[in-house]
Amino acid sequence: MTSTSYSYGSHGPGSADGPSGPDGPDGSAAPGGSYGALRAQLDVLTTEAFRPELADIDRLPTLDIVRLMNGEDRTVPDAVAAQLPLIAAAIDATAERMARGGRLIYAGAGTAGRMGVLDASECPPTFNTGPTEVVGLIAGGPTAVLSAAEGAEDSERLATVDLDALGLTADDTVVGISASGRTPYAVGAVAHARSLGALTIGLSCNAGSPLAAAADHGIEVVTGPELLTGSTRLKAGTAQKLVLNMISTTTMIRLGKTYGNLMVDLRASNEKLRARSRRIVALATGADDEEIERALAAADGEVKNAILIVLGSVDGPAAARLLRESRGQLRAALRAAAAESAEAAPAPDPTVPTRPAPGVSRE
Repeated sequence: MTSTSYSYGSHGPGSADGPSGPDGPDGSAAPGGSYGALRAQLDVLTTEAFRPELADIDRLPTLDIVRLMNGEDRTVPDAVAAQLPLIAAAIDATAERMARGGRLIYAGAGTAGRMGVLDASECPPTFNTGPTEVVGLIAGGPTAVLSAAEGAEDSERLATVDLDALGLTADDTVVGISASGRTPYAVGAVAHARSLGALTIGLSCNAGSPLAAAADHGIEVVTGPELLTGSTRLKAGTAQKLVLNMISTTTMIRLGKTYGNLMVDLRASNEKLRARSRRIVALATGADDEEIERALAAADGEVKNAILIVLGSVDGPAAARLLRESRGQLRAALRAAAAESAEAAPAPDPTVPTRPAPGVSRE
């Protein structure tokens, strides 16, 4: 695994094995090179369906083509919406495991694998995750991100090797991603992870897929036939991106990586993000620029700690301790800070009459 938040399968393209090959038991084509069994599988996949009404798309004006594409794309959110209860259940299970120290691991080939790598690589700057907390595995190794290595998808065994290299545990979550729902690398990753007790999610764009059947949580976002026959980087890829956004973002919300809708675990690694971190502290606290700078300095630049320093009226070390004791949950840390402040406050003089503040109930 690399030192970043994403990883790659360590294997090159063209490595089919076992029954996952086109026709023969050793992964080779049947006599005559017919690929008949695989073609039969593709014939029943909605993502592979031919649309005769678009057979003359290459003759259309450019504006008509992009209008068609735009209309196709508008159908994707509705397809995702149909799976929201299943997506939410998968997220809750993922967050529970990650709260125990588990990792979120994506596994896929081709476009699906790249979507996983993309989502994993965006988690450190957005949520300040550790380099191994969210991992993306793509069949075919590092070159498969930039150059197609589609032959690597044909091996379940290689997915097993790649997961074993991560030292998979029962607290981890593995998300297999495949538009067809039959890609051997993704199915093999989910099957192997489940056999080790890890939580598994299968994200497919076809109903009744082997990938969903192999997983604890099957999510099948049926986006239908593509504008270009079988080009699943289009609607299917868009659907995968939307669902992965939901999985990672909502899981991080559940883990306390946000405060309301503010990215309080932001890693300020460049000038834009350093400016954004100050804006986040201002939005969360209402503090002026001078107080924000003092708080960020006391918090060593950590946005969440700086907010706690301002709102909880604590110093830097106390903020770090409260957040550690609250498992990174800022709201819980603020409650703990308030409780500690109340305990330390002198007892009120019983001879001095008190009255509630305007608008505050006595209850």
